[in-house]
Order: sequence, then structure tokens, then C-alpha cells
Amino acid sequence: MNQIGDWPRGMSKPSLRALAGAGIESLEQLTNWRAEDVLKLHGMGRKGIDTLEQALAEQGLSFKKADT
Repeated sequence: MNQIGDWPRGMSKPSLRALAGAGIESLEQLTNWRAEDVLKLHGMGRKGIDTLEQALAEQGLSFKKADT
């Protein structure tokens, strides 16, 4: 997947602003976040989450799992 900085190509500007607003600057930082919580950020949509999940998986990473 082509990347823009640390973010995968195809991420919308509102999604990128949502990540920046939450202080998330890298894919590695997303491993401390649950996908459900990132989705709640203003400007983040399901397509953005799907794109991030794919980019994380390509690097052997994933969102934080729900606490059980």
C-alpha cells in the first residue's frame, strides 16, 4: 500500500485531521487504541478505519483489542 508519510494513501483529510487532533501521529500509536474509539473521533469514518486496519495488518500490527 502506498503511504503518505506514515498514513496510507486514500485517507481523507477529515480522517487525517481527526487523528492529528487526537495526537495520533503514527500507525504504531494506533496499537494503543481500539478501532471503536478511533471511529468515534470527529471526522473519522468506517472507510478510514478499514484503510488503517489494512495498513496495520501489512506491518503485522493491529488496533488494541477490547478489554475482556
